[in-house]
Amino acid sequence: MNREQIAAEQRSRLAVIYIRQSSSYQVSHNVESGLRQRSFVDRAIELGWARDRVLVVDEDLGESASRTGKRSGFEQVVAMTALGEIGVILAIEVSRLARANRDWYHLLDICSITGTLIGDEEGLYNPKEYNDRLLLGLKGTMSEAELHIIKQRLVEAMRQKAKRGELRRRLPAGYFWDEAGRIQKDPDEQVCSAIDLVFNRFAVLETINQTHLSLCEDGVRIPVRVANGKGLEWKQPSSGQIQRPLCQ
Repeated sequence: MNREQIAAEQRSRLAVIYIRQSSSYQVSHNVESGLRQRSFVDRAIELGWARDRVLVVDEDLGESASRTGKRSGFEQVVAMTALGEIGVILAIEVSRLARANRDWYHLLDICSITGTLIGDEEGLYNPKEYNDRLLLGLKGTMSEAELHIIKQRLVEAMRQKAKRGELRRRLPAGYFWDEAGRIQKDPDEQVCSAIDLVFNRFAVLETINQTHLSLCEDGVRIPVRVANGKGLEWKQPSSGQIQRPLCQ
């Protein structure tokens, strides 16, 4: 559809600019993408919305669009659309909004009911119209398929690296890779004793849950890696921190 087909009633509602990047690394280093997405404020104004009726939703910076129910910004957009508060949703491409067809078609259904338009870098669409909805559906399907292809490439790259003996996964606390590419125990005796205690307790109790409960009851603290991966700190372990060295 074109600019002339936008109804006055749709312009009386909000124009929402949805901004998302998949990781904190992208937010910090792929600055141009963020600038391009924010430039859609001007696009909304060109389409006839007043500046004070344009809302930028950027709560999902650093969040993957494949995660259902974990993006507060997207959930806000869906809720506002259902309440009839949004006239148009603008995003640089549909993959910004959703990488899962479940989320995408749910949004399209709500937009169809409330008369909300969707726009991307290539055009403006009315989900009520058959041809526009068909095109939006294809865009959503391609977006989900693209994510699957990306994952497959990453998995295959890891497999090839593993075949060459070059795969280096992050090790649990108490272990490190030496220069020859072999896994070694931390030379610190206190660290080794704590790791040995976890393995010995598991050998007796046979389940991770019982091992975790037993260690917590005894007030045992084990070494865990700090957030930046450099150095260790001693703390009461979580079930996952018990599981990792046992299942690595």
